[in-house]
Order: sequence, then C-alpha cells, then structure tokens
Amino acid sequence: MGLIAGLASIDWGCAVQLMAAVSIGTNESFIPTTGQTFAVYVALLVCHGVVASLATSVIARLQGIYVVLNILLCLAIIVALPIATPTEFKNSASYAFGGFANFNGWPNGFAFVLSFLAPLWTIGGFDASVHISEEASNARTAVPWAIISAVGIAGVLGWAINVVIAFCMGTDLESIMENPIGQPMATILFNSFGRSGTLAIWSIVVFVQFLMGSSILTAASRQTFAFARDRGLPLSHLIKRVNKRTQTPVNAVWASAFVALLLGLLAFAGPTANSAIFSLAIAGQYTAFSIPIASRFLGGRQWSPGPFNFGRFGLPVAIVAVAWMAFSVVILAFPTAPGPTADGMNYMIVVFGGWIALCLVYYHLPVYGGACWFNGPQITLEDAAGAGVVIRSEGEVEKVNDSMGLDEKMKA
Repeated sequence: MGLIAGLASIDWGCAVQLMAAVSIGTNESFIPTTGQTFAVYVALLVCHGVVASLATSVIARLQGIYVVLNILLCLAIIVALPIATPTEFKNSASYAFGGFANFNGWPNGFAFVLSFLAPLWTIGGFDASVHISEEASNARTAVPWAIISAVGIAGVLGWAINVVIAFCMGTDLESIMENPIGQPMATILFNSFGRSGTLAIWSIVVFVQFLMGSSILTAASRQTFAFARDRGLPLSHLIKRVNKRTQTPVNAVWASAFVALLLGLLAFAGPTANSAIFSLAIAGQYTAFSIPIASRFLGGRQWSPGPFNFGRFGLPVAIVAVAWMAFSVVILAFPTAPGPTADGMNYMIVVFGGWIALCLVYYHLPVYGGACWFNGPQITLEDAAGAGVVIRSEGEVEKVNDSMGLDEKMKA
C-alpha cells in the first residue's frame, strides 16, 4: 500500500511539475485540466514501468545518476536562490524562523501538526534499499547503512533548502499558493530567477522527480514479487515470473504500475480526494514499518541479532519510532479544515480501510485464502548448476535437485 501509493503520489507530483513548466513557458496562459494532467501521469507510469523492467545493473547506474543530480540540485538551490532573489522577496530571520500563517481554520498548534504531511511524505520511503537487498552484495550491513546515510543526507539537505526558501519567498503566501503556475515551489523560483532561469532549474527538478518515480516503482515491484512468490496475491503464478533476459520481475513491475494508475483516478474526484494518495503513501509505509519493529520485542520468540543492530538502544528507539508512526497515521487521517463537507473530506482513511478490508477478506477466503495454507515465506536457493530449491519456513524441502550434497545441506 505504501509503496504503490508512493509511486502514485510521486508520479502525480511529477505530472503537476511538468504542467507547471508548460505554464511558465507560455507566460501562464496555459492552465492544465485534470484530464491533461492524468494523461501525463499515465505516460510517466509507462516510462517508469519500462525503466524498472531493465536489468538490475542498468537500474543501479541510473540510481547513481539520481543521487548525484539530487545532491547537486539541492546545493544549487541553497547557493543560488539567496543570490538571485530580489530584495522585495527577501525575509528577515525573525520571519523565516518565527513567521506563522494558518489558512485552514484549525487552532494554530494543531495546524502546525497537520503541516507535517509535506515533510513526512518527502522524507519517507526509508525502506527503499531493503527491496533490492536480494540483488545486492553484503546486504545485511550494506542495506542498513544505505538507509541511514540516505535519510541522514536527505534530512540535512532538505532542512537547509527549507531555511533558504523561508528567507527568499517573500511574505505574500496567498499569491504563491494561488499563482496560475499551479506549483508553489515553481512560483518561488520564478520570483527569484525569472522565466529562463526557472525553466533551467525546474527541468532538473522534474528529471530528479522522474528518477525518484523509477526508484520507488523498482522497490514496489520487488515487494510485489516477494508477496507473489509466497502466493500471497491474486494471480501470483503470473506476477512472480522473472524475465529470463533481464532477470527482473517484469510482471510485478506492470502489476504495481497498474494499481498506481487506478489510484490516480482519485484526481477526478477533486484536489482533496487526490491528496489522499499522498497521505496513503505515508500511512501504508508507517503501518508496515510498525509491525516488524513491534514484533521484534512483542513477538514472543528469541531474537538473534545480525551484524547490524542497536544493542541496548534497540528498545528505546523502537518505542519512540512506533509511537511517532502511530501518531502520524492518526494525524494524516484528519481533513485540512474543521467541519469538512464531502468535497473537503480526507478520503485517505476510506482507501486505507477499504484496502485493509480487501486484504483480510482475501486472506480468510475459504480454500484459497492464505489462512488455509500459508506457513511463512518461502526461501528460494540455487545451486551452482542453477537448479531451483524451495524451502518452506518450517524447514520442509518442497523440491530439491538430485545432488545428495545439496539435499543434505537443505536438511541441515
């Protein structure tokens, strides 16, 4: 839920950014319709499906480009924006760090809490590295360090960018929000860099967003493949197939992209309904993250730590993490304004609850549901000759090759 909604929100954001570029290039005379933005959204999903279906080595090279461009873009904005911003748009330190604007009618304290949606969404996806761990070497230590370094760098650079924006955006926030360009960040850049400069920087912004979409579809497809490999999804026998040429789960890629396309249809219900996609991405991820963290201490089984662990700090970190994520999921379910009408309702909880309900019904379905046969994840190994071996979680060997050496290893 979190990954596919994350794909939908990233690609919708990228479509909006592309339309903002067109608006800037036409002197704000072009105002895109929802249908036009959705068409761009579908095109982006198709492009990302092609990219995520490529061989892992190609995806790894693209990730390297993404990381470099992302960091350079952040540094460029941090350095260039204060230099280019005209005096009338520069703010004092007291305004940048202490200014407060409440547009939604909630009490100021609660409005501040509700403003967490943007940073929660932007710095989400902590587990992206996990989903390609089967395609990585030394994953037990490389993946945790990848998570910590990526989130740490993003947190520092993201905070710096927000500080620079607060100093360089002016004080007329309503004009920024209601500008015909349709994208507040693009409006801020336009006020500072002008049309040509904004288009140059904005093209990099859009490209980085595009690469981020390919990254999350890669992660979503690997997670979908893992569920299908354990027969945990409808049509698992089709979804779990790996392309022999690229050695990637191509069917899982397109299945994930298709569900994201369906989520994108919420845009036709209005901007408030569409914002549910962004909330759903975080709510799904945080629910998924909370379960294994809580199970680590409440599962009732002996824990054998791996080469990377927090030692004595594991429990306090887990308590803070689960408490924060539970609080965030509740906050994300609130509407943007009190006393909402049907148009202003936050429909995240509807989609979230409906998705969970479908999962529970499918799991408990007589005969076919996982409750009738599922005994844990399957582990697939290959010997030197490439013969497949599938082992169930309780140690039973389902299929082995004729080599006694391998058979004995499996029994052990």
